[in-house]
Amino acid sequence: MQSLEDLILRSQKFSLPDYLVFVTMLFFCILIGIYFGFIKNVDTESEYLVGGRQMQVFPIALSLIASFISGITLLGLPTEVYSYGIQYLYVISGVLLMGITFTVVYLPVFQGLHITSMYQYLEKRFDRRLRLYGSIMFTIMNVSYLPIVIYVPSIAFNQVTGVNIHICSIMLVVVCVFYTCVGGLKAVVWTDVVQCSLMFTALILVAVKGTFHVNGPEIVLKSALETNRIEPPIFDIDPTIRHSFWCLSVGGLFYWVQTNANSQNMIQRYLALPSLRESRKAVWIFVTGVILLMLLCAYNGLLIFATYRDCDPLTTKLAKARDQLLPLFVMDTLGELPGLSGMFIAGVFSAALSSLSTCLNSMSAVVLEDFCKPFTRTPLSTTATIWIMRSVVVGVGALCVCLVFVVEKLGTVLQLTMSLEAITNGPLLGIFTIGILLPSINGTGALTGGIFGVLLMSWISLNAQWAIASGSLKFDTKPMSVDGCNYLFNYTSTIYTTQTPIDVESSVMPLYRISYMWYTALGAISTIIVAFLVNLVLGGNDPHLIDASLISPIIRKYYGCTPKPTNEEETIKDVVEESYL
Repeated sequence: MQSLEDLILRSQKFSLPDYLVFVTMLFFCILIGIYFGFIKNVDTESEYLVGGRQMQVFPIALSLIASFISGITLLGLPTEVYSYGIQYLYVISGVLLMGITFTVVYLPVFQGLHITSMYQYLEKRFDRRLRLYGSIMFTIMNVSYLPIVIYVPSIAFNQVTGVNIHICSIMLVVVCVFYTCVGGLKAVVWTDVVQCSLMFTALILVAVKGTFHVNGPEIVLKSALETNRIEPPIFDIDPTIRHSFWCLSVGGLFYWVQTNANSQNMIQRYLALPSLRESRKAVWIFVTGVILLMLLCAYNGLLIFATYRDCDPLTTKLAKARDQLLPLFVMDTLGELPGLSGMFIAGVFSAALSSLSTCLNSMSAVVLEDFCKPFTRTPLSTTATIWIMRSVVVGVGALCVCLVFVVEKLGTVLQLTMSLEAITNGPLLGIFTIGILLPSINGTGALTGGIFGVLLMSWISLNAQWAIASGSLKFDTKPMSVDGCNYLFNYTSTIYTTQTPIDVESSVMPLYRISYMWYTALGAISTIIVAFLVNLVLGGNDPHLIDASLISPIIRKYYGCTPKPTNEEETIKDVVEESYL
């Protein structure tokens, strides 16, 4: 009988064709950066940050998909479905609700202001304090999020090659920093187009070859049904249920709205389009693409279970980390075909590169617009502007490589990412919602609510993550088996199944057991409530005095005002956009 060590070594045989495919993808990204950086000469702030505001809809939409669907989703969602079933997929209802809410309520405001950093909106609507607050929260979120983005493809590459995770991290960051630094947004968008196509191709290849490997889709379906991995939504209103229909639809709505409505990473792409009509088209292409990609990832999760149903590699430690499950499956099913494993790993790296480049480009915009320009007495020269933007890309990339050491010690990346993001993104969503829908609330109320929201969500999220990391709180998985294993391993535990948290230590507070899908909603709602209470005590704005271009079109009519045009062209544009609504 084979040993576990022999199987691990066998899973790490990345062939020469695989390396060639992988390196070709990286080289192509570098060429795109060189093209826009040295041939097209992206040497102005507008070109570097928003592509001159004349980008096309389809490339921007693919860039949005690639930017949001990082390696966290490509590896985390199949593992989620493998371990817990398809309950998470009901978040699609929240994605669809987001498309409607975002295009009607939030997007018209940002598209009409012609800003570069979305936090400029906070100064226009409130004051400079809120702009600085929003920029700081964005920076904290990005610096927390990017190491996870870097770590995920690194563990995938480690699984198939045995190369050290930190060497993989450095390689990923160096390539990404290069083309982002020299090519700006246009290089980021066009590499995203290539990377998005590669992501879909890789997932489809895995699905097709894996299905043949298990003798047809009926086997996949049968295995999933027999182990209750395909099941109807859970309609229980208990907030501690990890994935109920309510937390996935309502909580998912809040989460997906914040990823679009108060994320500089996403808004910067919408602002690169010339009009609101094009931006709305991009939103719905993004929604469609994300749903298709989630369905592909979920099917691959069920496919992995059908393959390893009788010998769970997580229990035997054949896969050292939960998010190495899909790479292991790829090597088992695609490894016999030269180059296909390399294409899959290139797809995972593509997802990470797109997310990383998006965040780095957005960070350069925020640092320039919100941390530098407001505090300089004289306008920055073109040379100084370009130097600042590119220095930010290099500096943040280097910092995130160092923080990968911290991420290694934490849990499953899909839940971890959404939990940490909610600390800043929930309160930020609350502040932007106040600005766009509640014109009577002023800067003092919004800032107080935002600070309270961050403190509350830090307390809940960090303590919950600590309880999970320490083993005091856990969600056990659907049934697994090791009865059919044909290799030696150390069996140490029995796995049960539940969607409700298991409180191993009674000292875990009930608040920490709330589903992570409620975190963004909780942060936003608590921010709005506190801001409203402060407004009642201290007084607020006269809503009729607020520039109508700063509030959502759906409530402008209630205040009898219209946006203030700056010239005849903007007047015509506003009339057209209002009629479109």
